[in-house]
Amino acid sequence: MPYRTERIEHLLSEGVRDKVYPGAVWAVGDSGGVRASGTTGVLDPDEPNVRMRPDTVFDAASLAKILAVWASIGALWEDGVLDLDARLGTFWDEVTGHPLGTVTARQLLTHTAGLPLRAQLKNLYGTDPADIRRGVLHEALNRPPGEAVEYTDRAALILGYLAEHLSGQPLGQLCETRTWRPLSMDSTRFGPLPAGIASRCAPTELDQDTGTDLKGTAHDFSARLLGGVCGIAGTFTVLDDLVVFLRYMLAPTTAPAQAGFGAEWSAHSLTVQTGGLQPERGLFWHPAPGTTGEQDVWVHYGFTGTGMWISPTQDRWAVLLTNKLYYTRDRQPLPDVRTAFRQEAFA
Repeated sequence: MPYRTERIEHLLSEGVRDKVYPGAVWAVGDSGGVRASGTTGVLDPDEPNVRMRPDTVFDAASLAKILAVWASIGALWEDGVLDLDARLGTFWDEVTGHPLGTVTARQLLTHTAGLPLRAQLKNLYGTDPADIRRGVLHEALNRPPGEAVEYTDRAALILGYLAEHLSGQPLGQLCETRTWRPLSMDSTRFGPLPAGIASRCAPTELDQDTGTDLKGTAHDFSARLLGGVCGIAGTFTVLDDLVVFLRYMLAPTTAPAQAGFGAEWSAHSLTVQTGGLQPERGLFWHPAPGTTGEQDVWVHYGFTGTGMWISPTQDRWAVLLTNKLYYTRDRQPLPDVRTAFRQEAFA
């Protein structure tokens, strides 16, 4: 079935007109490649002659949870290093004897671990990374594991620490060696970005300290507090790299070289893992709003305005990158645009 390119272009151009975001970059396709793509709007409203481009760099925000943490945990799982259902305290000394020791990696990946929902790390633990790590790994749970689905950034932060523990490598290095470089995702990296690359970056929100919009530095305060590299956020990427990543998930043979995770991890993750609990969750992926796991359209969003969708049954994927955070932290009306975009991409 052909993609509704004109309708997608009209939808996203309306988002620029209505100041949902200054601009957007998008693509839809399948395991064979890109079937339709485009750009709309400007990089920065203060420079109206600089248009959005296919190679614009975006602060991926929570897409880091997929590009960095989910991919790395998948590599360790496929290596046989990690049992998703083993209590963390049975193999990780840092959490042995602490409440987190009773939690499993699967519960972290499905947001059923019962973690505290608070995410203001500086207010809780100060500014020293070692103190933050200790505080996050040793704090009491909010509720017993497996009782409810409650989204919290802490799950990704903890899984990033776990990946470092199991691999013996810093998270940034693990991502580079196991996922990004094998897949030739050469523009994907943790920030802060060098000046030359930051100049191509879509600006996000206003930095109160400098009075300028952030470009090449993570919008997420926790990521900045931890030096730019953490499981929560801090990754920067471009459209082409996300296309490679999603095509690889659908058909691993499309990659230039085998990445750390493969088809088994992708297939396992894109299934409902939360039993009767609501909302349904896979492993860091969740059914797109308005769909169910059985309809097989899975999504992950980033707070800056990024999003990617995938459907193994339909052999389709879609990517939408915006810098909606330039205008506001208000979540609306971007969800409406995302839903309409997904409906056109998977019609």
